[in-house]
Amino acid sequence: YPLLCSLLVSFLHIQTNIYQKRKIMKLNELKLEVDYFEFDEKYYHKINPTPLKNPKLVSFNPLACHLINLNYSECETSDFVDFINGSKILEGSTPFAMAYAGHQFGYFVPQLGDGRAINLGAVNNWHLQIKGSGLTRYSRQSDGRAVLRSSIREYIMSEAMFGLGIPTTRALGIIDSDSFVHREWEQESCAIVLRMSPSWIRVGTFEFFARSRDKETISQLADYVIKQSYPHLENEENKYEKMFYSLSDKTAELLAKWQVYGFQHGVMNTDNFSVAGLTIDYGPYAFMDYFEKNAICNHTDAEGRYSYNNQPYVARWNLLVLANALGEICDENRLKEYIKTFLPQHEKIYLDLMNKRLGLDASKSGNSNLLLILELLGSLENAKMDYNVFFYRLTHLKSFEDLSSILDIVVFQEPLKKWFESYKKVCIEQETTFESRFEVMKKVNPKYVLKNYIIQEAIEKAHEGDYTLVNDLLKIAQNPYDEHPFFERYAQPTPMKFANIKLSCSS
Repeated sequence: YPLLCSLLVSFLHIQTNIYQKRKIMKLNELKLEVDYFEFDEKYYHKINPTPLKNPKLVSFNPLACHLINLNYSECETSDFVDFINGSKILEGSTPFAMAYAGHQFGYFVPQLGDGRAINLGAVNNWHLQIKGSGLTRYSRQSDGRAVLRSSIREYIMSEAMFGLGIPTTRALGIIDSDSFVHREWEQESCAIVLRMSPSWIRVGTFEFFARSRDKETISQLADYVIKQSYPHLENEENKYEKMFYSLSDKTAELLAKWQVYGFQHGVMNTDNFSVAGLTIDYGPYAFMDYFEKNAICNHTDAEGRYSYNNQPYVARWNLLVLANALGEICDENRLKEYIKTFLPQHEKIYLDLMNKRLGLDASKSGNSNLLLILELLGSLENAKMDYNVFFYRLTHLKSFEDLSSILDIVVFQEPLKKWFESYKKVCIEQETTFESRFEVMKKVNPKYVLKNYIIQEAIEKAHEGDYTLVNDLLKIAQNPYDEHPFFERYAQPTPMKFANIKLSCSS
């Protein structure tokens, strides 16, 4: 008992010290820092947000509050709504939009930029940005607004990616309003999502800066990126090359995780491609429903440039574009030489993770594992099997004699029956048991992966003024391995009528 008391006192001291070092603040105590104005004014536009009419809180994210030391009870105040709406500017903030260029579906566009997003400044190295906050110099023919459905999708999905351990931007809160704009087939309510990132610099940002052909200006941007995302390189020789190598490595891992969990970005233009190795700009994305290697989730993508299977190759192409933009300050040939390592790195990480999803050890059985994974992907496609549901049910499989939990939910059983014969052989070769495989798989095979039809249900309720499902899905997104008894149906296969739907860029 005395020892227990002593340990408890020590624990309380530690917690008190942590709390004192990390002061939890009210909204008005947050001080934002803006460090982008060190660049020439042609690279940004100082602009105040245009507030929405009658804003109302849809949801706030306590986990994101923690990142910026904000007391999350502040998120229930009208000040917080005004902050997201852009009508309340915090100390130190000077709102601005960034300029950048970009290759859109392979074609270079020299002038793009934050057309509906406004940067507010940084707290704790998290750069805050409100998306849907009105016109900027870079809005082109757009209205600077985001609708509720697209805002909910970004809000939920950025947290779902976080829950799966995939590098991503985050979201602090989202508001709805009585402002309306016309999209595709009807008037829709405008919304703003407050999103956060360690960096908002894109490959397209370097493309825009590189147009100057000014070595000093491009170096300035590279130094800025290194300070934000690669601080360990600040005093290194050849730091710009090493920045590129680090980004290539991060991107190989990012794309492997996308592929492993069946994620499709939908619009991998260079202006949507982070130089910090993060998933950014959630538009017509999708998590795979029924496995289809050439699935396209963006109906604008007629040629399938950004199909599921093409994503690693597009990422490599985007890195080549960046290598070209860095040509004034780097040896471009060295960068291109390093890019040759991209696909092998990506494939190694992908295979390691896929082996874990099967409860296997990638270092054992040689080519058997690779062939097993290739056979599985073909079998899943031929069987019309829900991709992530398959892995969850495999995790909880108790016997090779009873495969009904999996076979009963496929359209065609024979391809998977045949695959299980191969799987059983590899499991015997590796001397694994159902129990040992479960210990590996339970850490990488979530019960809940938020499909588009699930998020659509929350959107439809939100359009009626009911935001409860948005908040429920936020909890599921952040805790995909947990049980959520009231939402068991979301762990079932996607209904066929909703499977692999294509979405628009305004989605």
